[in-house]
Amino acid sequence: MGAGPAGYTAAALASKAGMNVVLFEQDAIGGTCLNVGCIPTKTLLYSAKQYHNACHAGKYGVTATDVQFDFQKIQQRKTKIIRKLAAGIKSQVKDCTLVPFAANVTAYSENQITLEANGETYGAERLLICTGSQNFVPPIPGIENNPAVWNSTDALAAKELPASIAIVGGGVIGMEFATLYMELGIQVTVVEAMPDILPNIDSEVRTLLREKYQKQGVQFLCSTKVQAIEGNRIIYQTADNQPGELEADRILVAVGRRANLQGIDALPIEIERGAIKVNEFMQTNLQNVYAAGDVTGKILLAHVASRQAEVAVGRMLKQVPLQRIAYNAIPSVVYTNPEIAVVGLSEADLQGKDCVLPIECDIHRLPMTFSGRFVAENEGETGLCKVVVDRKNQTILGVQMIGNPCSEFVAAASFAVRMGYTLPEFRQVVFPHPTVSEILRETVIG
Repeated sequence: MGAGPAGYTAAALASKAGMNVVLFEQDAIGGTCLNVGCIPTKTLLYSAKQYHNACHAGKYGVTATDVQFDFQKIQQRKTKIIRKLAAGIKSQVKDCTLVPFAANVTAYSENQITLEANGETYGAERLLICTGSQNFVPPIPGIENNPAVWNSTDALAAKELPASIAIVGGGVIGMEFATLYMELGIQVTVVEAMPDILPNIDSEVRTLLREKYQKQGVQFLCSTKVQAIEGNRIIYQTADNQPGELEADRILVAVGRRANLQGIDALPIEIERGAIKVNEFMQTNLQNVYAAGDVTGKILLAHVASRQAEVAVGRMLKQVPLQRIAYNAIPSVVYTNPEIAVVGLSEADLQGKDCVLPIECDIHRLPMTFSGRFVAENEGETGLCKVVVDRKNQTILGVQMIGNPCSEFVAAASFAVRMGYTLPEFRQVVFPHPTVSEILRETVIG
């Protein structure tokens, strides 16, 4: 159920292993990530970055005059890329039966699961639920049926840019859209209920990003709760109970996502915190029912969904050795400019009032400018790389970085955390020179 990253990955693996697979998808194949999430967002961000870089090319001794962008062509390119990637996914699941309708479970037993889609009935021995997530709509008066209010899907589909935009939510989605509009010259205001943006990111890293964006004209209203939305006006209250108002051409609400549980009411399945509860093999409390992706509520990232699908299919096929997911080594990227990339435990996880694991640790930190390649390609930027190390056994517990293009080499840090590399072991890894990735080794050799 569902043909997003979890669904199509599982379908391709299962069909290749000889299983008969029926894949249900009521919307476009590829799910949220391909159609209204990861890929279109990054496509638009890249166009915005190209425009931004052209406008500031003078830093690199390049003169560019009369720099302009065509938003219609930017959107057309986004659509072309989605179609191209969708065709690739369809080729991966060519041996599956693709049903372009939503599926509903109508009956369940330990030997047979019955589903209905568009009036047709289907029977299966096993079921994998990959119904993903949907935009969370907070209970704010005035948000529903308001033409001035967008969610992320609305913003991606917009044919014209707003004159100004207020973004409710300073998390990953909110900050990526803030980057898009800022680099295209739109006035951006971010309203965040928490004391700072990106609350799950290392405090030093997020501070560097916020301060840079403030210099570039983005306004931040942190510790600020939205009380109501009236047309294109936000009525808010600050942490010290001071009222305020903010007006913008469009209001983008980006306060997270929640599991999509439609179609499974007939299943006696265990739900925990609004998501399907699964074990380490993605198995639910029902022996022949599995779940993968956002619907499990674990880590709402496409690469996590794909890995969960691999584990689920491996368990169905009784593959040996049994696969498990190393959630402690899942990399996460915020596609701002500069990029942020993190993996594993942070300083706050191990120290201070928000500590989750009382482990004595050492923090190795180094500006990205210790990489010659970074200096050559990021004029005026400083960046930061932090490596968290267990003081007792010297294993690498986590890495946090800000600076382009850290998303392209955070996998090396993920590998170190996953394999439990010690500092002496990691210092023996040879990185190519000159690359920005060398900063990982430079940070720990001192």
